Amino acid sequence: MGEDREPAGSGLIVYLDRSEIREGRTEDLKHGVRRLVAFIERREPRLIHYGFHIDEEAGLMTVLAVHPDSASLELHMEVGGPEFRRLADLITLRSIEVYGSPSDRALEMLEQKANALGDGGVTVQEQLAGFTRLTLLRGRA
Repeated sequence: MGEDREPAGSGLIVYLDRSEIREGRTEDLKHGVRRLVAFIERREPRLIHYGFHIDEEAGLMTVLAVHPDSASLELHMEVGGPEFRRLADLITLRSIEVYGSPSDRALEMLEQKANALGDGGVTVQEQLAGFTRLTLLRGRA
């Protein structure tokens, strides 16, 4: 069955991270996130989805990103790295989850981000089976 698995770095990568929002910093975070999203949108045309979700009551932020492949994730980490650090005093990163098969380089970059922004680690879940219909997304524009 090993022949059914995609090599590391190929295939869709879904990225999910969770952070605690530092007390009294929600409005600053919202402003910073909007700036970050605009910055990333202009520089990463292959990024399929990039969304921030804030639960004000719980003081939590969740980020969901969908990349077409590991190369897109690597570019995101390179381009966004300095911008992510601008949010460091507003959050404590608790976890990064990756679904797919990131390259070793992408995984190393994610681990560096986790260490720089919080005390959580990185977990990777490789896909056992499935498919992607990106053409459906294009039709919804």
